[in-house]
Amino acid sequence: MRIRIEQLNPTVGDLAGNKSLILGALKRAEKSGAELLILPEMGVTGYPVEDLLEESSFREKCYSVNREIVETTGKTAILFGSITPNDGGYGRKMYNSALLAQNGKLLGTTHKTLLPTYDIFDDLRYFEPNEEFHCLEFGGIKLGVTICEDIWYNENEVQYHTYSVNPALELKKLDADVIINVSASPYTNTKHQNRVRMLQNHAKNLSLPLLYSNQVGAHTDVIFDGDSMAIDREGRVVAKTKPFEPDFTDVLLNIDGGIVEPIQDDIEQPIYPGIKQERQFEAIKLGLRDYMNKTGAADQVVFGLSGGIDSALGCVLAVEALSPEKVKAITLPTEFSSEGSVTDSHKLAENLGIELFEVPIQNIFENYRSALEPVFNDNTFGTAEENLQSRIRGTILMAYANKFNSFLIATGNKSEYAVGYATLYGDMNGALSLIGDLYKTEVYEMAKWLNTSYYRKEIIPESIITKAPSAELRPNQKDSDSLPDYETLDSLLYQYIELQKGRSELIEEGFDGKTVDKILRLVDYNEFKRNQAVPILKLNSKSFGSGRRWPIVQKWTANRS
Repeated sequence: MRIRIEQLNPTVGDLAGNKSLILGALKRAEKSGAELLILPEMGVTGYPVEDLLEESSFREKCYSVNREIVETTGKTAILFGSITPNDGGYGRKMYNSALLAQNGKLLGTTHKTLLPTYDIFDDLRYFEPNEEFHCLEFGGIKLGVTICEDIWYNENEVQYHTYSVNPALELKKLDADVIINVSASPYTNTKHQNRVRMLQNHAKNLSLPLLYSNQVGAHTDVIFDGDSMAIDREGRVVAKTKPFEPDFTDVLLNIDGGIVEPIQDDIEQPIYPGIKQERQFEAIKLGLRDYMNKTGAADQVVFGLSGGIDSALGCVLAVEALSPEKVKAITLPTEFSSEGSVTDSHKLAENLGIELFEVPIQNIFENYRSALEPVFNDNTFGTAEENLQSRIRGTILMAYANKFNSFLIATGNKSEYAVGYATLYGDMNGALSLIGDLYKTEVYEMAKWLNTSYYRKEIIPESIITKAPSAELRPNQKDSDSLPDYETLDSLLYQYIELQKGRSELIEEGFDGKTVDKILRLVDYNEFKRNQAVPILKLNSKSFGSGRRWPIVQKWTANRS
């Protein structure tokens, strides 16, 4: 059997557009002579759909689109993901399903069994779980169809749930000839390695070929890398797609020998980026590009360029994702801004070919201080005055964004967001954060990688990379005045946030007790800031946003021992 595995980039809620993508893929598959086309999970709706699923008119329109796709099918069969109604009278109103259709008829439907409720996932909030297993039969072949989490049975990056049922094994018991997984599995920096290992384990343990189709694209903060593939019964990856873009691969399945092989074995297989910085680079570009294209709400982006490493990296990423013409920058110096910060901003803008405006805010800052003097009742310079500069900058940047139909990009990194070294209504303003899931050390690593490996020349000025990090909100200010060095800080934060280690475990790892107490207190007490932050592109297994739900009001931090 000739099978095409294709990864599409749907848009959440764009049912007409998603139907067009699906039917376009079907038309191409038919033209190629494919007998079966396999598409990702929830291709009709996009994923994650969230509370759109609670609207009855949305559900009914989805069911109508399902019927239209089924009725359009001809000789080539299609397996596609959507929602289907739960007509049983009890439980949730719908299933997360895979539908098999050919010649205008629905041949069968499979429902998702394992419904994740961890990290960003909320499937059990909306979907009724499958409780009965069956294979879908097509062309004399028994298809063991699973949906996303079904195949991740107890092999996730972080094992939040331990499942008692292995859907792929249940289908093997029903004499499935091949295991198929239609998926919407988000990117994380280590997902590819874990995904391949997990799929290989299934194929070898079940002694069955495995075909995997995963969504590509981005929805708000969640990025999907595609990474679809075919694996033979011995665990060899025999065909795969290009990551981070729509693509397909064609294979031949021979159930007599349990063999799956590429249609053209002389074609060079795509290579998934092996370098962390390259993976992050591709993911961020896709995240910003889809955020712009799918919202359609802005013509360009704007940055506040400080002369520091964070805004410099963000600017470079935006230029690579969009174009120099669609990226604007403003530098907003005060008396505390070093001359190098201003000249570095101009040099970066010149290297990137973007338009840069210089708007000094010293007079505005002094006017604010004068207006507040009767209220503050003293001239002591402190945190309020430091944050005031950031908020003036945020106001001007938002004014530009409003005036010229732009998205302001927030430039904070994960280290700053973690400990609260970011200003609400100041540098936290914006529509999206590109580097909010990169620790400060990772920001430096990517900047160096861009210069040395990607551009092979100095695009980000070396002086930006080598200068001591500073917010430049008071004389001679340095981040190191109040924080550990970033190597220490980021290691501690990673183990606390991603690995979810507690105080005693962190001290056992060798961190100083006072440092641990200070940093954990900063992280926990600044949750109220992150709760108001812009969406942050998700790059890791545990990221700030909907996947990390921490109470703002709580007493555990004060009583932790």
